[in-house]
Amino acid sequence: MLTGKTGNLGVMGWPIAHSLSPAMQNAALVKAGIDYVYTALPVEPVHLAAAVAGLRALRFRGWNVTIPHKQAMIDLLDEIDEDAQIIGAVNTVVQENGRLMGFNTDVAGFLAGLAGAGFSLAQKRVVLLGAGGAARAVLWGLIKSGASRVAIGVRHPEKAEMLRQAFAPKASTLGTELAVYHWEEERFQAELAQTALLVNTTPLGMAPRTEAAPPIDWEQVHPEAFVYDIIYTPRQTRFLREAAAHGHPTRNGEDMLVGQGAVAFRLWFGQDPDRALMKETLRAQLTAQK
Repeated sequence: MLTGKTGNLGVMGWPIAHSLSPAMQNAALVKAGIDYVYTALPVEPVHLAAAVAGLRALRFRGWNVTIPHKQAMIDLLDEIDEDAQIIGAVNTVVQENGRLMGFNTDVAGFLAGLAGAGFSLAQKRVVLLGAGGAARAVLWGLIKSGASRVAIGVRHPEKAEMLRQAFAPKASTLGTELAVYHWEEERFQAELAQTALLVNTTPLGMAPRTEAAPPIDWEQVHPEAFVYDIIYTPRQTRFLREAAAHGHPTRNGEDMLVGQGAVAFRLWFGQDPDRALMKETLRAQLTAQK
């Protein structure tokens, strides 16, 4: 029951009605016995600064941030953590005594999916598909977790080259080689043949265009490669179906979504939520949407 003491959280985006975060987070709040409510916050880009000022004044404990506000949010905060600074995007805000602190929990969410599968990145070769906003968080997770080499395969190498250059200093310091290829060139096929992990960060295959997929020649992929698609709707994309048909272990984006939300919950309250309940709630919402 909502009372005059109920605290406030939310997820900010435009549009935002499709978000599954309110269901997940409210289920976790009820289970933890925390008197807060988490709501969707539709904010047009032109009103972003006013919205953030309003949430500060209303003493929201915090909020998540999604498209298209992840980059613009940075300039409206008092402080950001290292992951958000390196990636150039904020997806979680925490308010402490009137100060707004920004974090990026997408990295932890992505790594949670690998941890759940028992996959270690240390000294592994990786092929990363895509060079957009999601790829930035995934690439930083790969670098900080000790991947030996990351080959970025894309349709437009010039965009991926900008990504490579942005992360090159950190990658060099931490011992990760970075390379960029058009995903149809011969050298890219050689990368597929040696990779231990193949990750899709593109929107190809996401609902409603579920029959799209990155142009991977599965005969070229290392037979023991682990295949990870950060898309969670549908649960099994064409990319994952093809991988499974060729005998590869696979993972979808459910654990990443739950993982980033669980880390945000911990930042707000200093305790871990029930991740199993959050995942169960997510799946129930996805089923209801169908």
